[in-house]
Amino acid sequence: MPTTPTFKDYIKSLPNDLTASVVVFLVALPLCLGVALASNAPLFSGIIAGVIGGIVVGLASRSHLSVSGPAAGLTAIVAGSLAMLPSFEAFLLAVVMAGAIQLILGFSKAGVIGDFVPGSVIKGMLAAIGLILLINQFPHLLGDDSQFETDEGVPRKGNIFSNFFFAFTNINTSAFIIGGLALLLNIFWEKFQKGKTGFIRFVPGPLLMVIIGVAMNQLFQTQNWLPALTGEHLVILPMANNPTEFFSFFTRPDWSQLGNTAVLTVAVTLALVASLETLLSIEAVDELDPYQRVTPTNRELKAQGLGNIISGLLGGLPVTSVIVRSSANVNSGAKTKMSTIYHGTLLLLCVALIPALLNQIPKSALAAVLIFTGYKLAKPSLFVGFYKKGWNQFLPFVGTILAILATDLLKGVLIGIGIAIIFIIRSNFKSAVIITNEADKYLVRLRKDVSFFNKAILKQGLEKVPTNSYVIIDVSRADFIDQDIIEIIEDFQKHAPLENIKVEIKKNPSSISILT
Repeated sequence: MPTTPTFKDYIKSLPNDLTASVVVFLVALPLCLGVALASNAPLFSGIIAGVIGGIVVGLASRSHLSVSGPAAGLTAIVAGSLAMLPSFEAFLLAVVMAGAIQLILGFSKAGVIGDFVPGSVIKGMLAAIGLILLINQFPHLLGDDSQFETDEGVPRKGNIFSNFFFAFTNINTSAFIIGGLALLLNIFWEKFQKGKTGFIRFVPGPLLMVIIGVAMNQLFQTQNWLPALTGEHLVILPMANNPTEFFSFFTRPDWSQLGNTAVLTVAVTLALVASLETLLSIEAVDELDPYQRVTPTNRELKAQGLGNIISGLLGGLPVTSVIVRSSANVNSGAKTKMSTIYHGTLLLLCVALIPALLNQIPKSALAAVLIFTGYKLAKPSLFVGFYKKGWNQFLPFVGTILAILATDLLKGVLIGIGIAIIFIIRSNFKSAVIITNEADKYLVRLRKDVSFFNKAILKQGLEKVPTNSYVIIDVSRADFIDQDIIEIIEDFQKHAPLENIKVEIKKNPSSISILT
């Protein structure tokens, strides 16, 4: 498929994109509510952000498969901001201002930052999100719905590990049967669809999972086989009795807070964190794209900025590109960005027209959808593949995973980058300075960029040269030599005659003019 799809491409991809949009809708619905709940914000603000992330950002972005919406990575910032600011409406003003800052970042071409994240760290981030999904959603599969569900966040009480183990002491049989059968059905349905043509190929397994989950719960209620799921075990959406009440869910910013420095501080924080998370997510989604298409990052920052401006104006949470929904989009066979636009439209229509029906969906069935998505992100074969690539790839990959599980997404990625940089420096130690010898003849070759990091290896190597030796120091292949390195070579030249060591400097006249 070409980088920029044509109208024919959109028509040809329509069945795939519609199928993927249904799956993303089912994944996004509980996550939008969960993020709003975790942020101590009105539940409907999460839905608004999901709709805006799908439709507005989807239209403005040039990413083919990325899905935007409220992100768990911002929950702590949002919750802290709501506690600090005088009202939710003041926070909405900060969201609008954050969007404006993102527009400025996009026009300033700040999107290049995402290109400096190593591939092993990006893959580690994806695997960590997959593991978090597995650990975070398993309690809901077992029927322990005492904590909100998020795609990349940590529960408000305890941590994902303690909640995971606690869930085994609080199993709800009805939820477990519904969720377990839904998970098995999705695994079976994916295998059944392979090689099939026609209508069956476009029936999404997650949709069947949800339909069967609702039907089973209704049977429990009417036949009294098992206690039916109610209350917190089901999706809980705000419901309106008429159009006027529905539109009352939308809130406007408090423009009187424009001069409040606290609002500006929140806006800058949201803009920076949301932009970083978006750039990381875009890098990850482009890695997952089977066509390996590249998203223009500066355009993406502008799209996210526009999305946050509109989300803030309508009463929604801040939006970013979100990995879980995007990976569900990819795994469901989406071809173009229309799938994310369809999912946003579907979210709006369903919440406006059939909220009562959505409130019949068991959370355990939706948890099965997310667990299946998490497994695909953190397959055992991925770990084996990185182990075979060597420690310089495996350790940054695993280090990123462990850091994200222990802290959060951004901190974990920064730690992963730090580990990768250590291996880059270590590699430079080995490749920038090479010392070989044959009998009493020594060759010291400097290659590429030789910095002060290489002082130790060069100094130790020269100190081991015995008396009555002949040393050639080849700097002809060096593009840059740090002053510290030059001083070590010059000092060696000065005391070498005392040990009857003859030193020859081999260089290109045009490259290194300092050494004599």
